[in-house]
Amino acid sequence: MKTTKETKPTPVKPVAKKVAKKAAKKATATTGKTTGVSKKATATIKKAAAASKKAAPAKTVAKKAAAAKTVAKKSAPAQAAPKKAIVESHAALVRRARRINRELAEVYPYAHPELDFENPFQLVIATVLSAQTTDLRVNQTTPGLFAKYPTPEDLAAANPEEVEEILRPTGFFRAKTKSVIGLSKALVEDFGGEVPGRLEDLVKLPGVGRKTAFVVLGNAFGRPGITVDTHFGRLVRRWQWTDETDPDKVEAAVGALFPKSEWTMLSHRVIFHGRRICHARKPACGACPIAPLCPAYGEGETDPEKARKLLKYEKGGFPGQRLNPPQSYLDAGGIPAPPLGAG
Repeated sequence: MKTTKETKPTPVKPVAKKVAKKAAKKATATTGKTTGVSKKATATIKKAAAASKKAAPAKTVAKKAAAAKTVAKKSAPAQAAPKKAIVESHAALVRRARRINRELAEVYPYAHPELDFENPFQLVIATVLSAQTTDLRVNQTTPGLFAKYPTPEDLAAANPEEVEEILRPTGFFRAKTKSVIGLSKALVEDFGGEVPGRLEDLVKLPGVGRKTAFVVLGNAFGRPGITVDTHFGRLVRRWQWTDETDPDKVEAAVGALFPKSEWTMLSHRVIFHGRRICHARKPACGACPIAPLCPAYGEGETDPEKARKLLKYEKGGFPGQRLNPPQSYLDAGGIPAPPLGAG
């Protein structure tokens, strides 16, 4: 019997592929003609991918920085955090402020003006010269000035160039020379060569403001006054007695917390404390006698041993600012300042 040869079926798959490809080309062409969206979308996607690759290193850097910050915090030595602003009534503020004053009175029973002077004229001149410099520098300079010009009449008639040379170590010596000569002339012409004992008269003198006037009134005439210098203003804000920065407003705010009889000595105690313990940049918190009353405790060094090394003047075993301090200061262990050019 004759057998019939088996016929192989025609492959379907390749044909389907060809048909699918043609259909896809037609669809793409149609879409491109009508909207052009596909090409734009593809381009946008490519740009986004490139931006993502560029941004990746920045993210990595940020993560590394955050990790480093965390490690630094963990490895940093423990330090007491500064206290936040306290909320207290006016009566509570008065009690705390007066308690601080009493504590400072025990620590500095010998507090005094740190400018050397023998009479009101010397004090007003020295106070004017103390602007933008230390009391120590003024005390080292005024002996030469007062030896040559002991009275207002002498200084009023002085050669400005000679006075400038004497005052050069105090800084701003030309402006200060103009002030002290003008002040001396005003004393001679308007007050018979005598320093007036009234605030309204003192502030009329060249170079004399309220701060200088209160220094003179409180220490040469025994009339109460608050001396708002840089130390005083800084500390009363640190203690949250006031947030004012204008000296006149600070004077009014602090004056309202204390009886007038305390104003002059309060000024000396606060200034003493600011120069010896409560420094501007690195207060010695760990050696501060009023730490429990201070809202800013922790801004400085809290370790007692390290804090003691930051103390200045007699508390740290160093000379004070006066060449001729009062006996009470010497009795308390204070050391006189060296004269100009010594050591």
